[in-house]
Order: sequence, then structure tokens, then C-alpha cells
Amino acid sequence: MEKIEGTMKVGIGKKIGAFSKKNAIVIVLVLLSVGFSIGNSAFLKPSNLINLTTQMAINAMLTIGITYVIILGGIDISIGSVAALAGVVTALACRALPAGVSLVTMVIVQLGVGISVGAGFGAFNGLMVTKFKVVPMIATLASLTIARGLCYIFSGGTSVSGLTSIYSWLGSARLFKTEAKPTGWLPIITIVVIIFVIIMHILLSKTVFGRHVYATGSNRNVAHLSGINTQKIIFLCYMICGAMAAVGGVLNSSKLQNGQPGAAESYEMFAIASTVMGGTSLLGGSGSVARAILGCAVVAIINNGMNLMHIDSYWQKVVLGVIILLAVVMDMMQKQKSN
Repeated sequence: MEKIEGTMKVGIGKKIGAFSKKNAIVIVLVLLSVGFSIGNSAFLKPSNLINLTTQMAINAMLTIGITYVIILGGIDISIGSVAALAGVVTALACRALPAGVSLVTMVIVQLGVGISVGAGFGAFNGLMVTKFKVVPMIATLASLTIARGLCYIFSGGTSVSGLTSIYSWLGSARLFKTEAKPTGWLPIITIVVIIFVIIMHILLSKTVFGRHVYATGSNRNVAHLSGINTQKIIFLCYMICGAMAAVGGVLNSSKLQNGQPGAAESYEMFAIASTVMGGTSLLGGSGSVARAILGCAVVAIINNGMNLMHIDSYWQKVVLGVIILLAVVMDMMQKQKSN
């Protein structure tokens, strides 16, 4: 009887351990939410939670794209600079539009120009990595420098201003206006991010292309021998990464109603942290867009909660750095155990 009870306890313990391991990011989210709500009751107010979605929107777009690259076992540290460049170029293009353009035209130009810039830089990164065999870190470091330099060249070193009010619709407008909330409850920027998250999640998890991404990240040689064009997969993933970063840059530019050459500086670190915390392995072969977004929510909650508790911004950077390190260490330990 004692043996049976012991076996049952061991079985339950294993199930709890497996559940905790599988849903660690959700548990962290809950614990952080509870902790910050105790520290400041304003944390769980609907207005703060809605604002939280707008605060994490830019990082979410960068996280979506870099998830693809990290699953390949690669890296892209240029996404912050690419986002800034997309914002600057988009602002310049929209400022040159004739007066009285419709909202639809403005949105099409914003997304069209921004995505073109981002996909172009992503293609450059992909070409360097696949054709010229440049180490991803070095290739994207070069892109980071080039893109940031172009930001200042195109903008003349100052913010691109003088934009019409409809330019800010994507980043600032809200739906469902009420007497209690005359500006509206649901931010357009949140809707845009949700749409891209759904599309990119489906692309990665439900399509042949997505399966090829995982296969390439797991073992590039085996994937190649299986008939997968690994070079093409890598190239396309870097293009996707650049395009998603650019959408984030456009949303940020729209939110600020100008194009800032210094925007999104160091945002690549937030995106990498979010992706790794969401369970995407830096060694490649595993991860998902949905869980990466949960990691993004963790970063946003930490920043938002510490702001509400009036913790110095410098200490916030220290905390984020420690979190990145812990996430990487845990990822490496899990890989070693599996081997």
C-alpha cells in the first residue's frame, strides 16, 4: 500500500514538474501580475492593462520576426536600427504625399514603404549569411551600423516632422469611444499587432514552410539531404525578420507622429530576451511565435510594473539584463539534459 502511494506521489510530482516546465512562461506572467498588483493597485486597472498592450506593441513586432531567425539557430541584431530606418523613410514618404489623401491611402503607403525597407535589409542580411557565408552576428552588426547611419543621413540628424494627423492613426487611434473613455478603449496598434501575430503564428506552425524552418534549425545538413532548400529558407526568414521589424518601426513612428533617427535603439535586446523567455532555443530547432509573445508580455509587465513602483530606469536595465542571462542559462541547461 505504501509503495502504491509512493508511486502515485512520484507520478503526480512528475506531472506537476512537466506542467510547470511546459507552462513556465505562463506561471511567470501570473506571478509577476500578482506581485505588481500587490505593489501598486493601479496595475490591474483596465486602462493600465490596455496601455500595456500599446507599450509592448513595438517589441512584439520585432519579437515576431526574430523568432523565425532564432529558430534557425541564427541571430539578427540589426532589427532596432531597421525599425528606426523604416520609420524615418516612411515619414519622409508620407510627408511628400499631396494634401488631402485618404486614410486608406496613408495606411497603404505607411505599411508598403516600411515593409519594403525592412524586407530589403532582411534580404541583404540573408544574402550575406547564405551566399557569402558571413557569420550572422557580424552580418547583422554591419546592417545595424548601416541602417542607423542612413537614419541620420535621410533625416538630416533631426526628427522628420510636419506630418498630418491621419499619419498617427495606426499608432494612436482607438475604437469603442464612450463617455467614460472619449478617446476610445481598443487601440488600433494593438489590433494591428494581433493580426500580424496570428498570421506569422499560422505561417510558422501550420504550413510546409514552417516545418522546413524547424527542420533547418534542428539539423541543417539533414534538412538539406531531405530535399529542403535550406539556403532559401534562411534567406526568407531574414526577410521576414526585417519586414516585421519595419512594421514595428512604422507603428512607432505613427505613434510619435514623426520619424526619429534614434528610435528603437537597443530594442533588439528586448526582442531577443522576449523570444528566449518564450522558450525559443538559441541553438535552434524549437520555439513558437505565440510563446515568444508571452515572453514579450513578461518584458512589458516588468517595465510597466517597475515604472508604477517608481523604480529607477537604470535598475530596470539591470533587471532585464539579469533576466536575459537567466533565460539563456536555463535554455542551455535544458539542452544539456536532453542530450
